[in-house]
Amino acid sequence: MAKVKLTQVKSIIERPKKQKLTMQALGLTKIGRSVEVESNPAIEGMIRKVNHLIRVENC
Repeated sequence: MAKVKLTQVKSIIERPKKQKLTMQALGLTKIGRSVEVESNPAIEGMIRKVNHLIRVENC
């Protein structure tokens, strides 16, 4: 599967609990932190939920 690079660009302070938990599940906890994850339907769904908080790049 393809990998995607996710970078947190906005804070999760004062966001709904579901969005905070989704960011933690993706491995993003601080602004500027990046992770590479395998792209699959579950990850794509999580990306859609928090796309306003992250930047997505193809690897």
